[in-house]
Formats: sequence, structure tokens, C-alpha cells
Amino acid sequence: MDLSALAGNAALKQQLTQQAEGRGLSHAYIISGPPGSGKHTLAEILAQALLCSGPAIPCGQCANCRKAVAGIHPDLSKLGEDGKEITVAQIRALRADAYIRPNEAQRKVYWIDRAHTMNPSAQNTMLKLLEEGPPYAAFLLLAENAATLLPTVRSRCEVLSLTPTDSDPDQGAEQDNHIALAAGILERLASDSESALAACLIPLEKWDRDEFSILMDTFIQLLRDTLVCQAGGSCQASPAVRQAAQALPTAVLFSAIETVEQLRGACGFHVGTGHLCGWLCAALSDVKAGSQP
Repeated sequence: MDLSALAGNAALKQQLTQQAEGRGLSHAYIISGPPGSGKHTLAEILAQALLCSGPAIPCGQCANCRKAVAGIHPDLSKLGEDGKEITVAQIRALRADAYIRPNEAQRKVYWIDRAHTMNPSAQNTMLKLLEEGPPYAAFLLLAENAATLLPTVRSRCEVLSLTPTDSDPDQGAEQDNHIALAAGILERLASDSESALAACLIPLEKWDRDEFSILMDTFIQLLRDTLVCQAGGSCQASPAVRQAAQALPTAVLFSAIETVEQLRGACGFHVGTGHLCGWLCAALSDVKAGSQP
């Protein structure tokens, strides 16, 4: 997958390339990051890739790619570019349109800029579409911070967190910290030590729930990358992912993803992060124990 137009963000590029070559792209992404991080650039690449009819996505040569780049593809719709709050009426109209089959491509792509401006009613309407929409519909939700969207909406999307190449070093360090922590949790899950897993999670007890939710997004993505690696897809992955692909049965990975997605949804309720950490440790240990003969 050609992501050369997106500056920096090497880990995220690798992640998306593995997805495209393995299980394929998701039907819904939240693209988050501060101004200058490349949200629109990535959205343009993904929109082309989702519509592309060429042998490699996005090929840049087929009619679908050319029309997407020119902004005239009938199966690419954009919302939220006017700077106004996105209303429930607009999302209802989008939902009605989604059930009309594509005009030219195999998919219809809905690009929702400034998705954080959807009020709760609009987000709940969007949630129903994410859950029950037609299989050919794909959604790109752009927001500066994924945590500004309802946890239920986040739970139905894959979160792609971008860091601008010229950003404050603290922002890049925060993203690297999330990746390192998620890799640490994955390594402990792949080991046979429940105490090591607990020791990895205990320091997170005082985290803010929104930050913990973002960490869970990162962990879910690592689990999915492990499935791709295990299935024989492109696996130029981190040592943690390669180790987990060898150590964990496929059933455990699927169960772990389901477990963490449930916990990520719980981050939207008035539950302390300490309780969430304890629940995660116990649930992952049960998942691992259930795979033992």
C-alpha cells in the first residue's frame, strides 16, 4: 500500500500495509491527530484505496482513483467541511444514502471531517450505521482527538493516531509510550506469567480513562496485527507481535480482541481506571487459561 504521501508515522504505515496485504482494510476508521499531523492526507489515501479497482491499492491509475483524487467520485461523500456542527439530520441523510448501492465502485466511502462536532444524538445515529450499515459502506471519521467521540462509536472503528513530523517532542513521546506499553502487555499475554501481566498493568491504575482508552485502541491494533502475522500475511512487525504470533493460538487472539473491545467501551462509564486494569488482567488471564489443555 503506497503511503509515501504521508510524512513520518512509520509504525502506522507499516500497520496499514500489513492490513491491506492481510485481512484487508477496515470498514471504519477514526483518523486522529493534531493539526499538521496528516489527517486529510491519510484520509485521501484510504478513500482512494477503498474505491480502487486496480491490482494494488491505491493504484492511482484506475478511473476510481483518478476521480477520487479529483474530488468527483460519485461514491465518495464528504461531510463536516463547512466548519459547522454536524447534526443528527445530516447523519440520518447520510444513513439513507448509504443504503443506495454504489454507482461505480465496489464501495461507498463517507468522509466525516471534524467528527467531534457531532452532538450525542448524531453520534448515536452514526453508531447504528456503523453497527448495521451495508457491507459496501466505509467510513472515515476525522478528529483531533479520538477521545472526543463516544466510546461506543470508538469501539466500532479502528483508531489511527497520527503524530506530525514537526510536533512537540512530548506528543511523539506520548504515542511511542502507548505503543511500548501495548507491546509490553502483549508480551506478558504471550508468556505464562499472570504476575508479570499484573505488574505491567498496575502502574496504569491512576491513568485518565480517556488516555487508558487510547492505550486499549493501540493494544487492539497490536492483537489484530498478530493475527495477520500468524495467518501468513506480511509480518515485518515488532518482536512483540512476532513472539505473540508464535505463542498464542488464534482463538486466544480473537477472544482477547473481544475482551479488550468490551473494556474499551466501559471506559465511557464512571468506572475507575484501577478497576478497569484489574478487570483486564483477570479477563486476559482467563482467556489464556481457557486455551490450556
